[in-house]
Amino acid sequence: MDMTQTPIQRLILKLSPPVMLALLIQSVYNIVDSFFIAQYSNEGLTALSIVYPVQLLMTALATGTGAGVNLLISRMDGQGETEKQPGVVTCGLVLALTHYVLFAVLEFFLATPYFRLSSTNEIVNTQGVIYTNIVFAGSLGIFIESICTKILQAMGNMTLPMAAQVMGAVINIILDPILIFGLFGAPCLGITGAAIATVMGQWLAMIITFIAVRRIYPQYGQWNKSTCLQIYQDGSGSIVTQSLYTLYIVGLNMILALFSEDAVTVLGIYYKIQSFFFIPLLGLQQVLLPVISHNFGAGQEQRIRQTVKFAAILSTGLMLAASLVFLLFPRALLAIFSSKNELLQIGEYAFRVISLSFIPAGITIVVTSHLQGIAKIRPSVFLIVLRQVILLVPLAWVLHFAGLKAVWWTFPLTELIVATLCIIFEKSKICQIEIK
Repeated sequence: MDMTQTPIQRLILKLSPPVMLALLIQSVYNIVDSFFIAQYSNEGLTALSIVYPVQLLMTALATGTGAGVNLLISRMDGQGETEKQPGVVTCGLVLALTHYVLFAVLEFFLATPYFRLSSTNEIVNTQGVIYTNIVFAGSLGIFIESICTKILQAMGNMTLPMAAQVMGAVINIILDPILIFGLFGAPCLGITGAAIATVMGQWLAMIITFIAVRRIYPQYGQWNKSTCLQIYQDGSGSIVTQSLYTLYIVGLNMILALFSEDAVTVLGIYYKIQSFFFIPLLGLQQVLLPVISHNFGAGQEQRIRQTVKFAAILSTGLMLAASLVFLLFPRALLAIFSSKNELLQIGEYAFRVISLSFIPAGITIVVTSHLQGIAKIRPSVFLIVLRQVILLVPLAWVLHFAGLKAVWWTFPLTELIVATLCIIFEKSKICQIEIK
């Protein structure tokens, strides 16, 4: 679809469903992964909760770099500089390979100390290290797939990345029970089986998207340092967002561990389920970036404003629906993973309080996407750092002196403060569009 001519509402509603479906399948297999592990052992579920933020850190660099490639290609497309795009593709793939090597080496040395810092349960630590070793050793799949997916999305192709991610997720879901419990004559591998299933799903998605990209760009472009730096600059907002997301979960886990391991597990379960309900918003965000960036490159100021306005209205409605589910049915959501009474009591209160943060979180995501799309990286990063460094963990630390229930109020308080500032930014010169 033509990103400079198609009516904004039609454009967003046409491009969003494939992305949302892909995210839906990914979220389902994350939940299924945890569900089967929970049936295998409670220690395994806790191990997955502890390793989750580390996986997010890896994903942050993969998808954030992909977002930088996406924005750069979209902007070049809008400016009519398509001859430069093969160089961007080459640089993106080189960076993906570099990131894979970096994470594989770091994991080898840091996995065991990280788990010992996070838990005193030796079974949890052992299972967590096993899972981490396999997932990180096979993480080339997610790094390459993230770059290729963002390249295809920048060209307006949302369907093929969706199909690739769906197929990868389906393979993961099918292999999980077979390898975890040893069905159909397969060995009973437990958490090792879950890790192998995850890696195989990621590699399938990588192969599909890589072949598609090579068909569009059969010749590699020239690698150069300046293009790599531009990719990092354009993707810095996404990289910082998700990296700090990882760090603040680690911080919250350490604070919650002061109360009980059940509280840590509740947070892990929350993020698994939350990802499912945030799918429409995250899908909208992935569409906003190329649409805004393309129109920014083409000098279409009015279309950018229409995009942001429509996205804000849409995100508010979506997050209101998600909030109502968490407010009304917290115990039913938690019961998917555990029937432990202490965990259910902690989680029921936590889910209701955290759900109050959903609507302001939606506003923040739309505004930061707007800023990234128009190359206003510094204010976007400022909002992200404010939310995830300056406010969230320090506020949780202060509130923990008032008890566990008070810690959960960290979420709505933080989101409300940042969303208020986002609205101020939108109405000020900070979000003024400077067409190049």
